[in-house]
Amino acid sequence: MAAKTTSDPTVRPAPHPTDLTAAFWAATTEGRFLIQRCTRCNAAIFYPRVNCTECGSTELVDEDASGRGTVYTFTVARRPTHRAWAETGPYVIAIVELAEGPHVTTNIVECDPDDVRIGMPVEVCFAPEADGVALPLFRPTG
Repeated sequence: MAAKTTSDPTVRPAPHPTDLTAAFWAATTEGRFLIQRCTRCNAAIFYPRVNCTECGSTELVDEDASGRGTVYTFTVARRPTHRAWAETGPYVIAIVELAEGPHVTTNIVECDPDDVRIGMPVEVCFAPEADGVALPLFRPTG
């Protein structure tokens, strides 16, 4: 089977794990959302990086996040932002503030886009992709 690429208009763009992000993407296939924790200053960090964003330390460890957060800000895309979503109705592009502190750019799913609100509690869910990763998305809780 040929690998799917972003030139195929029926497929959404998939991430390409690197040495730095491989643990994160492997965890998503297990239904886990990883953040990094700095062992020097205790900062919670997302997305995977080499250095702490607070103190610059390279002493970072992976940690399971709770998967819970709140909508920090969002927009409703009423026109597709990529040809892979040409047949998709309106969808929510959001920044979610994780309970641990970091912000994540994602989509809000499993609700009407007009019902999304800033401060709305959400939880992570995962959309498996054919390329062997699972995309972390968020849905309303409660």
